[in-house]
Amino acid sequence: MKKLSLIDLAFLLVETEDSPKHVAGLMIFKPPLGKRDDFARELYEELCEADKPLEPFNLEFHMFSVGGPSWRPTENFDLSQHLFYHRPETPLSRSDLYEMISKLHEPRLDRSRPLWEFHIIDNVEKGRFAIYSKIHHAYADGVTLTGWTSKSLNEKPDAEHFTPVWQLSPGRRSRRSKRGGRSSPAATASGLLRRLLRGSVKQLKTTGGLARLGAQLTLERFGLTKNAVSLPFRLDERTPLMGQVTAERQFAKASVPMAHVKRIRDMCRATLNHVALTCVDGALHQYLKDSGSDIRRPISIQMPVSLRSKEDTGGGNQIGLIAVDLSRTTDDPYERLREIGFTLRNVRNQIDGVPAASIVQYSIILGVASQLTELLRLNDVLPSISDTVVSNVPGPAEHLYLKDAIMEEMCPVSTLIAGSHLNITLYSYAGTLQFGLVATRELGDLQRLAAHIEKAFVDLEEAVFHPRKSKSKSKPKPMAKKRAPRKRRAKA
Repeated sequence: MKKLSLIDLAFLLVETEDSPKHVAGLMIFKPPLGKRDDFARELYEELCEADKPLEPFNLEFHMFSVGGPSWRPTENFDLSQHLFYHRPETPLSRSDLYEMISKLHEPRLDRSRPLWEFHIIDNVEKGRFAIYSKIHHAYADGVTLTGWTSKSLNEKPDAEHFTPVWQLSPGRRSRRSKRGGRSSPAATASGLLRRLLRGSVKQLKTTGGLARLGAQLTLERFGLTKNAVSLPFRLDERTPLMGQVTAERQFAKASVPMAHVKRIRDMCRATLNHVALTCVDGALHQYLKDSGSDIRRPISIQMPVSLRSKEDTGGGNQIGLIAVDLSRTTDDPYERLREIGFTLRNVRNQIDGVPAASIVQYSIILGVASQLTELLRLNDVLPSISDTVVSNVPGPAEHLYLKDAIMEEMCPVSTLIAGSHLNITLYSYAGTLQFGLVATRELGDLQRLAAHIEKAFVDLEEAVFHPRKSKSKSKPKPMAKKRAPRKRRAKA
């Protein structure tokens, strides 16, 4: 029996039919020449033999157990309830594939068995096939799940070797030292005392951290600070991005070259998050304007913050949610980049001084309050925590392979939070920055928003590298001859 952490349990407790709490990934593969007709089918038949899952893929959720809610190994595992093969009669276009993914993403996972599914989708256009993998958020956070998936694939083509993610050895995901032998009674008592003292100190630090966050929010509320952690539940202008979450989903994807992102980062001394959020902010404002819902205030987002150390590759969730205001309304992409960079650096400096446990508890408090309004079906009339959620999950820098099929694309398909119709997840893979968009059907044409993101990136490039041709009001100073090019520095 394995107990759940408070945040893992929260993902299960707040789940509804309209708002399931699983996350997923879409992977698109190109089989080698000569194997395109039967590669996916043969892969499915091979995977059907991998019917001995390892932890956590063999764990069922038990709400009423001795000692509280827990994970337990399943007694009657049936792989046919988790592994599926789809082959449409005609090749799937991208829009058809995205529609299929949207439908697969809608239903909740069945709690009478381990909470994951693996779908192989054959006959995608141009001889490709796709894999849609779906797993409950209570098992792990996005960064962890991405790491597991990457480790199950190969760095080079290997026609013979492939380890499905559900059979990936836990030792390859998490390495923990173990000490054998029995402890003496004196050592046991001494260890218990040390644990109690550490627990007391940790709780004091957590309480102090919550008090510090509360003080920061109070100062922001009365206008005594600027660009700090955003105030939740205070959005005075409602937009189509906010409201009661409904069951039907839609999925879309935007992408930009990482090499171009790096050029902007180097020129402006910005980060990937600064560049990506500048594109998202500009695209959302244009999308709202097209919908007749243009707003005067900054768009507010929730950003999941990973609290996991680099050495920790185990399961479970170690994340917090922080609300952040993006840029004031402007037609100048470079001004938007500067302001967003300035805000994010301020927020980062603030939360770095707060214990991780305090951020987790703050996130749970906000989540409970938001979930109550969803359960009471009040999200269409009461303000939400923020307009939407934007997260960033780093991925592999080089192409990966499933056997000898190259994975051309990898994109997240995330979950929605209470009060928001949209989730945007950034994912970098093999030289491309992907924007995975998930929304309810109420939001409207999601592919139009994806197109706005790509257009916003082009506008930002123009503003940074060709300001005279763009609408940017922030013109760079002329460069002196025979000198190294002056980098245009964002005030971020």
